[in-house]
Amino acid sequence: MSIATRTGDNGTTGLMYNRRVSKCHPRVEAYGTVDELNTALGLARATTPHPFIRDSLLPIQKDLVTVMGELATAVDDLPRYVADGYPTVTPALIEKLDRLVETLEAQDITYKGWATPGATPDAAALDIARTTARRGERRVCALQEADQLRNGEIIIYLNRLSDLLWLMARWVETRCEPGSETVTA
Repeated sequence: MSIATRTGDNGTTGLMYNRRVSKCHPRVEAYGTVDELNTALGLARATTPHPFIRDSLLPIQKDLVTVMGELATAVDDLPRYVADGYPTVTPALIEKLDRLVETLEAQDITYKGWATPGATPDAAALDIARTTARRGERRVCALQEADQLRNGEIIIYLNRLSDLLWLMARWVETRCEPGSETVTA
């Protein structure tokens, strides 16, 4: 089977359980933005010399597949999605992010005023991921306002993830400053 199925040639795409919607449907915008976020995290992971960052990002990327799967399922199909054993976003996923935030906040992170992205390639990639997470959060909020989101944990997850990515970028920048300490995380 070819990746070029041609089923989207008319401007539609398939959700879980074969529902067809416009490629500009708010649900597609939401999970598409999370897909962009996952790609941005891949870039950050590929460019960082810091094992702590690299090792922290991969599990997040895997968790984003859970986020995308849930977002790619129409509200009417969610019971079937859960019954079929697909994972959903839970407080446990958020708790993993909270633990990483706590770890980073316990480190010596320095910044003054507004952070300007671009001190290092990996910090810049983390900031791109952060802003993509914020856009994803806005897209998911739009689903919620349209009564097309049943799991508010997704918004919390994306909000927490964007906070974490901001901290990671500042952590990386702090480590590139002259006289910075060795990594303790």
